[in-house]
Amino acid sequence: MQIYDEQEDGLVLRVRLTPNSSSCSFKGVFTDAQGYSFLKINVISVPEKGKANQELISFLAKKLNLAKSQLKIISGETDRYKRIFITEPTQNLVQIINKWIGED
Repeated sequence: MQIYDEQEDGLVLRVRLTPNSSSCSFKGVFTDAQGYSFLKINVISVPEKGKANQELISFLAKKLNLAKSQLKIISGETDRYKRIFITEPTQNLVQIINKWIGED
């Protein structure tokens, strides 16, 4: 179950976002009908004017100990399925992400 794609200068993380939740947290892994796996994340913000996306970026930056400028939504701005490009050496990120999904 791989929720990311490694690239030369970082990685692309696949996220399934649930806005308007009671807490901001990880909720496991979701696999869609095509077999792609996504990290499920809940955020408190509503999906209006990019608020949920901003909270998602802030949440991930804090959990990864990165600057928000190192994360960018590259697809899914208005969809619950998002791809987020993270500029950082991938080995460190892979270890952290694997801990989140229990594959360390």
